[in-house]
Amino acid sequence: MKKTLISLAILAVSSTAYAQSSVTIYGIMDAGFVAEHGGKGGNVNKLSAGVANASRIGFRGTEDLGSGLSAVFLLETGIKGDTGELDNTNNTLFNRQAYVGLSSKTAGTLTLGRQYTPWYNAFVQVGDPFQAGLSGSAKNLFPANGINVRNGNSVVYKSPDINGVTAEAFYGFGEQKESSTGRQLGVSLGYQNGPLNARLAYNHRNNDSVANNVVTDRQGGHNTLLAVNYDFKVAKAYFMYGDNKGLNSSPLPNATAYTAAAVAASTDNSTWLLGASVPVSAAGSLVASWSSVNDKNAANHDADQYAIGYLHSLSKRTTLYTSYGKIKNKNGASYTVGNNAEAGTGDSAYNVGIRHTF
Repeated sequence: MKKTLISLAILAVSSTAYAQSSVTIYGIMDAGFVAEHGGKGGNVNKLSAGVANASRIGFRGTEDLGSGLSAVFLLETGIKGDTGELDNTNNTLFNRQAYVGLSSKTAGTLTLGRQYTPWYNAFVQVGDPFQAGLSGSAKNLFPANGINVRNGNSVVYKSPDINGVTAEAFYGFGEQKESSTGRQLGVSLGYQNGPLNARLAYNHRNNDSVANNVVTDRQGGHNTLLAVNYDFKVAKAYFMYGDNKGLNSSPLPNATAYTAAAVAASTDNSTWLLGASVPVSAAGSLVASWSSVNDKNAANHDADQYAIGYLHSLSKRTTLYTSYGKIKNKNGASYTVGNNAEAGTGDSAYNVGIRHTF
């Protein structure tokens, strides 16, 4: 009897300890038909993964340390849902996110690892009605690619919400000869109150080159973004303005889409977006946007994009979608209509597919 009581006590203590921590498995499976037109290779029809959102599987955990403090971690890998492969070429397992840190209800959250930049969070969470997916993605014109999106060896601090005001700071170590070489800095300040959601973000990347242990070609690139949306109930309106200057501030996802030689990326431009999301039924919503690039370099590689899409929820987890995007390139610009996971091959694209979250 005594052994039984001891066993029950140990089980109760163990259960209490486990109740204070949790690990969640989550993910997205997204696949759709994509038809691309206008590139030098002609029409392209294919089945793609990650059209609306990149397919992924992740593990998220938290442990209650008491006094409002928790340990947190996240590991997330991208998947090509159409083939089952990892969605990166360097075979990195957790290529999307991988971090660990501490979170306080009163002091904020500090995490270390591979993480999103404040600039990209403002872009996808606040400014783009297509949320960086479908053929209407603002990624087609805005510099939302490469290390502007996420970076490894980073430290991120997120403040608690104080009367609707939030802040975020990002530091990515370059881990090269000089501490400044290859580093990345980012900050954002947000305000959300009722129907208004606004965020101002800044990202700076150091592009110094190193040859024979000597730092050469000192250049930097920076991006500033203002993202705003306002919910009028009958429709949600979106606005973005970006200012992009310096080397690698606006890398082209497909610089040879229309030419044999790569088109040079702009080092000085501004980007604009106006958009809307309109609920048309209890389960469906219509999204549309116009975006533009004003290139201030001598090449004057301007472009405009028009996009429209429709999303229909079959349940809280399953959504059908369709969209169409069209880009008008000017003066030899090389912008392409892609989606969340692909750069695209031409100046127009149509897609239809399904997304399931778990």
